[in-house]
Amino acid sequence: MREFQSGEFEPGDRWRAVYACRSSRSRGRLVAEPTSPTRSEFQRDRDRIIHSTAFRRLKHKTQVFVSHEGDHFRTRLTHTIEVGQIARALARALGLDEDLAEALALAHDLGHTCFGHTGEDALDACMRGFGGFDHNAQTLRIVTRLERRYAGFDGLNLSWETLEGLVKHNGPLLQADGRPTERYSDTGIPAAILEYQARQDLWLDSYASAEAQAAALADDIAYNAHDIDDGLRAGLFALEDLRVVPFLAGLLDEIERLHPGLERPRATNELVRRVITRFVEDVLAESQRRIRALAPHDADAIRRAGAPVIAFSAAISAADREIKAFLYPNMYRHRRIRLIREQAAQVVRDLFARFTGDPATLPAEWADSCKGLDEARRARRIADYIAGMTDWFALDEHRRLFDATPSLR
Repeated sequence: MREFQSGEFEPGDRWRAVYACRSSRSRGRLVAEPTSPTRSEFQRDRDRIIHSTAFRRLKHKTQVFVSHEGDHFRTRLTHTIEVGQIARALARALGLDEDLAEALALAHDLGHTCFGHTGEDALDACMRGFGGFDHNAQTLRIVTRLERRYAGFDGLNLSWETLEGLVKHNGPLLQADGRPTERYSDTGIPAAILEYQARQDLWLDSYASAEAQAAALADDIAYNAHDIDDGLRAGLFALEDLRVVPFLAGLLDEIERLHPGLERPRATNELVRRVITRFVEDVLAESQRRIRALAPHDADAIRRAGAPVIAFSAAISAADREIKAFLYPNMYRHRRIRLIREQAAQVVRDLFARFTGDPATLPAEWADSCKGLDEARRARRIADYIAGMTDWFALDEHRRLFDATPSLR
């Protein structure tokens, strides 16, 4: 990896903090490539993600609602773009590398299946005897193996810093003694991550960079704000119902005080805007407090801090939990959504059962790739195929193979 010479500055060094990741000091790519004369390594990562097949598929993958519900609800793609915007804003304010934060935000959901978390849960159940299914591990599998765009390697050959941030999206995977962290204590670390770890050490026992931590919080912020928006638009709950969450009640009181009698659509937009603003401002204040206390001298000091450095305050963490506690029964498990979830899960189970029972029913390229594989590896290839499907394509495949397919309405 090219190092800048004495007296030469990497673009952005005038404002980049000492604890930010630097493209010129990247730990490199698994397959060495010449540097670009016009783009940093993290810019190249971002661009490769945007031009990937998996990224384009996010357009027709469900966030919470299936696409039949209407054009104004979030898809995986619109959610991802919103996360990218928030991640860049956090990175800019904290003096981090905006391109790395954005690359991580844009890639964080590449491994999600069709039909949102419902599809993931169904596919995980189908794969229970073969190592399960984890969307973070599938993201790594996509960017290191499944994308086939380059002559010299499989995947996207992303930089170490981007891969590290994707794998440690939710924090370290290993404890200091080598045992899996609580998230993976029952299931073990997914095989896709362990297989790649054997090729390139991603420091699974440390936290990720400040940029990765910022992208993870941007995901939380976008989820909360925009699921409130979508739930209100869909009529699953009303603005007044949100008053059971004290944080939201305070924002609603503020809106009423400043704009008495404001019509519902504008009030909804004012609420969503304030949720994002308050959460972002809190992250900046709390992160700056933690950075001052830690006094990190480089990016690795953030990784070795032993706790997140880019974080919510205790008060906003509580608000985050309360919002999620409201959304879970009132949106994600609402009776209207529950019926759609049950039908979508059945589509995934049907497809998995048909393909594992008769791999010849797969498209020719996928059927050929399953030949000669043992049962577990064949199941993983079939999971790759199903996980890559958009909602529309999954339903089309189901119609091709079965006499009756649910409408998901």
